[in-house]
Amino acid sequence: MIRTRRSATAAAALALGAVATAVLGFAAPASAHVTVNPKEATQGGYGRIAFRVPNESDTASTTKIEVVLPENAPVGSVSTMPVPGWTVAVEKRKVDPPIDVHGSQITEAVSKLTWTASANAGVKPGEFQEFPISLGPLPQVDTMVFKTLQTYSDGNVSRWIEEPTPGGEEPEDPAPVLTLTAASPSASAAPVAATAPEADDDDDEGEGNGAALGLGIAGLIAGLGGLALGGLAFARTRRGPATTA
Repeated sequence: MIRTRRSATAAAALALGAVATAVLGFAAPASAHVTVNPKEATQGGYGRIAFRVPNESDTASTTKIEVVLPENAPVGSVSTMPVPGWTVAVEKRKVDPPIDVHGSQITEAVSKLTWTASANAGVKPGEFQEFPISLGPLPQVDTMVFKTLQTYSDGNVSRWIEEPTPGGEEPEDPAPVLTLTAASPSASAAPVAATAPEADDDDDEGEGNGAALGLGIAGLIAGLGGLALGGLAFARTRRGPATTA
């Protein structure tokens, strides 16, 4: 009987260990990688996004970030925000057909942005840095994929260049992805509530004024009648009772 209980206890312990291992395995944190923040923007508009760069090395600093803008989704205007201790180089390419930006035809688009750290300004172990940009008008596509290279002070390079697969698992080295949503319908397209013609308002006002005038006249006549009756009663009182000879 005791041996049976020991066997059951051992089996339960093994099962619990297997479950714990499975849970811990699934709960293990994913490798940090370069992302874009925020992750969504609106098609046709302008957006401010930032490339968020965590440092995965325990001994080296991140000293250079290279971001390639997608060729299939060129953007007419791209501007960078200064990052203390970093310089940025902008590369452009010809685009055909041109990009229409508020009626102007733009024949060049930014193709690559490269941020380089000055001395001691790199992203140190355990830290992260954001590199903001403003861009637009955003193209009429569902996503923009920004393939990125992250260079460390020891010469190692992390290549965040794998594009996501719809419905698939996240790649091992995913590229930052910006999701673009369709613009909401213009407020001017909303139906306008119908209003009554001004002539109807005038008619209603005239009818109301006529009714009020009739009531006023009736009240005046009633008041005059009451005043006349009061006068007759007062005259009889003054005359006193009749006398006989």
